[in-house]
Amino acid sequence: MAIIGAAILSAVGTSLVARWAAATGFVDHPGGRKAHDRPTPLGGGVAITLAALLPIVLAVFFAWLLADNPPDWLPQSIRIHLPGIASKTFVGLGVVVAAVTMCAIGLADDVRPMQAKVKFIGQFLIALFLVVGCDLRLMSHLPSGISIFLSILWIMTLTNAFNFLDNMDGLAAGVGMIAAAVFAVAALAAGQLFVPVCCALLAGALLGFLAFNFHPARIYMGDAGSLVIGMLLAVFTILTTFASPGEGQEPFGILAPLVVMAVPLYDTCSVVYLRWRLGVPIWTGDRRHFSHRLVRRGMGVRQAVLVIWLATLVTAMPAILLSHATWPLAWGIVIQTILVVSLVALLETDKRETP
Repeated sequence: MAIIGAAILSAVGTSLVARWAAATGFVDHPGGRKAHDRPTPLGGGVAITLAALLPIVLAVFFAWLLADNPPDWLPQSIRIHLPGIASKTFVGLGVVVAAVTMCAIGLADDVRPMQAKVKFIGQFLIALFLVVGCDLRLMSHLPSGISIFLSILWIMTLTNAFNFLDNMDGLAAGVGMIAAAVFAVAALAAGQLFVPVCCALLAGALLGFLAFNFHPARIYMGDAGSLVIGMLLAVFTILTTFASPGEGQEPFGILAPLVVMAVPLYDTCSVVYLRWRLGVPIWTGDRRHFSHRLVRRGMGVRQAVLVIWLATLVTAMPAILLSHATWPLAWGIVIQTILVVSLVALLETDKRETP
């Protein structure tokens, strides 16, 4: 229900936003480093954000309203979960506020590109709000200073990884959908409910948007979408219990987010390295991304995107097993991830660099 409902909301919202953007001139014009040949509407990220967040707001509100005295007409299968959903009110609304703020920053950047440091400061403040204000922390058993630092670093890293990844039709949306679906399964396997439903909502929102964004794209998500996708995935991984020895989960589970995100993180690291090596500011957009290098090797846009989707799927799916894996299987999954990333690195290596 979460996936289908969010997909429908996203598809309808994307269609409406595309019409509005085309009518008002809120479009991405071709030229320069951009590969499209006609003005393409922006603002798809707004539809993605609303489709993923609106059901969360409604669910939390009604659970808080009905938890103490649920009506008789409400099915028992839903009533038993009302107290649990209501208990997530603070965290849920905190995530919604952070995501809406991130979407607003991205939308402002889409309308008029802002300085990288201004956008970076905004991302940092949002991450700080989530980690300190909402107490969303990785490895909370570590000293608080270290845990807070790692949590902020993780949120900002994934936020910018998806911002970098949004460089080809359908790429960021497809990779985000795969990652969200895998995290939903992993959270379900851990016995959670709130997180898998949130992940399913994000996966559905991206699925509905993909109907308009796969090559040739009829609308772009812009920073209003890519920043939100990365931030939400980072938050959902923090909320997921990947390793809990008391619940029969092995410590290798903490590697699951890194394994799932191996391909997006590879793209981020490789393009940052190339820009640094060539003396180009790392925040400056160009055509040195993983996907662009695949196209220069002879692939079409759709083929390059599908290769990256499949590489993400191959590394992500085994991550579901890490929480219950013994050390030989866990090391096997990690080694497989390294081999897949190495394979795609060899596949896309191109000595020719474009400005």
